[in-house]
Amino acid sequence: MVRFLLALLPCAGWAADSLQPCVTANASCMEKIMLGSEGKYSFVYRSYPLSQPNAAIERALVVIHGAGRNADSYFLSGVAGALIANAIHNTIVISPRIASASGGTCRDKLAEGEISWTCSGGQDWRGGGRAHNAKGLYSFDLVDEILRKLARREVFPNLKVIVVTGHSAGGQFTNRYAAANRVEKSLGIPVKYVVSNPSTYLYLDGTRLPGDATCSAKGCTGEFREYNDRRNCTTYNQWRNGLDKKAGYAEKVSNEDLRRNLVNRDVTYLLGELDTLPLFGFDNTCPAMAQGPNRLARG
Repeated sequence: MVRFLLALLPCAGWAADSLQPCVTANASCMEKIMLGSEGKYSFVYRSYPLSQPNAAIERALVVIHGAGRNADSYFLSGVAGALIANAIHNTIVISPRIASASGGTCRDKLAEGEISWTCSGGQDWRGGGRAHNAKGLYSFDLVDEILRKLARREVFPNLKVIVVTGHSAGGQFTNRYAAANRVEKSLGIPVKYVVSNPSTYLYLDGTRLPGDATCSAKGCTGEFREYNDRRNCTTYNQWRNGLDKKAGYAEKVSNEDLRRNLVNRDVTYLLGELDTLPLFGFDNTCPAMAQGPNRLARG
């Protein structure tokens, strides 16, 4: 998938005197992204410093991790793709660590001052939910700040395009972020979004396909209509699956803007043809099942 993502980006050569990339998932490749006014931060893995001028960089790949919050593994996958594509010297690879110690299965070890993001319920990090230990911060704010740093011409004067991508839970994040973020139009640099195999999607109205409908590249066998089980699944159209009862970052974005953004922005969807089994964190709640019986059908 990473090779496909890099194919979306323009190719370029690299100068022999350019900075050398950082390609190991350890502290040497990590950087703090400061957020808010309380000195709180989140870490990112990055192949080049975000504050050191680098004229060689022409493209940026921001990779959002999955439900395991293993940003280190996703960073290495992004770096591997850049190496295979012979693009490591003109591509900056970034993977934010959206860590959480909010309880349940989310018990990441945090550094002092590191933000803990909410990892369940309506304020889940996948949908731009709030920080668990910092006021007024939302998970989409983290990627907003990364994009602002990338757009600084005094640091990356030749940056031509930014790709934000995620797989599974990261795909859920990317789908909602493409709809909700308020920074793209101010960057002055094209942004592409690649959503890969999410368990659910953001719907822009209350309609759904009937349960027996099937879809392919040629279209769907059924028609979108009012969800027929909405009496028993009253939350089917609530945020993050729909626009009712928006939470977190999205509360400040109008429904009209959410619809306009998701329709008009450069969003690509990737689906696995064999992704038809309820495995690997598959969401089987009623709002998710309203979108289809498996990940492939939901896409």
